[in-house]
Amino acid sequence: MAEVEELDIGVVREITQDVLAEVSRVIVGMGYELQMLFIGLLTNGHILLEGVPGLAKTVMAKTFAEALGISFNRIQFTPDLLPSDCTGSMVFDQSKGDFVIRKGPLFANIVLADEINRTAPKTQAALLEAMGEKQVTIEGQTYTLEKPFQVVATQNPIEQEGTYPLPEAQLDRFIFKLWLDYPPEDDEIEIMARQLSGVAIQIEPITNAEEIIELQHLVDAVYMDHIILEYIKNIVFKTRNDPQIGIGAGPRASLNLMKTAKARAAILGRDYVTPDDVKELCVPILNHRLALKPEAELEGLTTTAVINRILSDVEVPM
Repeated sequence: MAEVEELDIGVVREITQDVLAEVSRVIVGMGYELQMLFIGLLTNGHILLEGVPGLAKTVMAKTFAEALGISFNRIQFTPDLLPSDCTGSMVFDQSKGDFVIRKGPLFANIVLADEINRTAPKTQAALLEAMGEKQVTIEGQTYTLEKPFQVVATQNPIEQEGTYPLPEAQLDRFIFKLWLDYPPEDDEIEIMARQLSGVAIQIEPITNAEEIIELQHLVDAVYMDHIILEYIKNIVFKTRNDPQIGIGAGPRASLNLMKTAKARAAILGRDYVTPDDVKELCVPILNHRLALKPEAELEGLTTTAVINRILSDVEVPM
């Protein structure tokens, strides 16, 4: 493992490749999704994964944490889940004769919020402080969460009965919304073949929490020209004035595009951002922040199609 003081942009790429290679020993395919998870981690961003059951969303998040050498907790969201089940609570310790804190599953580096749309809005709201401020409040006391901290939430799009759709404020807390599709035919065969082998794969940690924090600092130092900022502004402003969009992206989308473009450049071994870095991240950053007008939806348009059309309309800086 490289010494922290010797890290440079090239090491960001090296560690990224090593982590993704280690995870791929367990997870078949999903290279794009894993790359986005790493970009989210480098920018202190949370990820929302949407897909049908059985696509290994839980295994992917757990294996990702193991390869990073950081802690992992999973919360199974249900309609009767309470906020204290996530944050923790004060319990009476008879041996000490006093109340002590019992930390909840949010006290980990990576927290999997499984089927987040199955729990009540009150419990969903308990995540807002944790995701936005990296802290939780228990009985009036504020506790700082571990660093790095990332929430990876999943939701099932095909079962709407007994679910509570995430409010816009909660959706905006996620830096990316990623759609997980069915695996290709060859990958499906490989998944079954690995199960047939019966060999348990032990994941070796590639890095650790301290080194990840240093990588985050290196990402902050990636150069971004003012012309790239103008390009991001033009894209976001276009969403606010597009005739097919009812609600456009806010300033948080601009900030997220800026931060994640830096991270993408770093994991590709560059210390500067190009317009392609921005373009490649627009769909996962904007698709859950836009609301199409009813007439656009009636025409069968999707947010992805509208975003791609906006990208073709906005002039790319040279």
